[in-house]
Amino acid sequence: MYVCMCHAVTEDQVKQAIDKGANSPRQIAQGCRAGTDCGSCVRRIQALLGEHGGRPCPTARLAAKLGLADPELNLPAEPLPQKLPAKVRRIA
Repeated sequence: MYVCMCHAVTEDQVKQAIDKGANSPRQIAQGCRAGTDCGSCVRRIQALLGEHGGRPCPTARLAAKLGLADPELNLPAEPLPQKLPAKVRRIA
């Protein structure tokens, strides 16, 4: 199955890159250019990385920070800050 239609990169090619040590979408892109054109395949690449021991998807990290992480992912939940930083202003 194709992961990146722009550069005709298959799921097997992405998995091979992961097996060779790639652990982020950027490292996958360096090898086969997947994710460097329209970007619609980056989420699938992130999912494949997560399935094969690479860096978890940013969405999974956000879910962990919100305390919504799937217990199978073993990501620690981090509490949200109670106050906004002083430099952040609200727009009225």
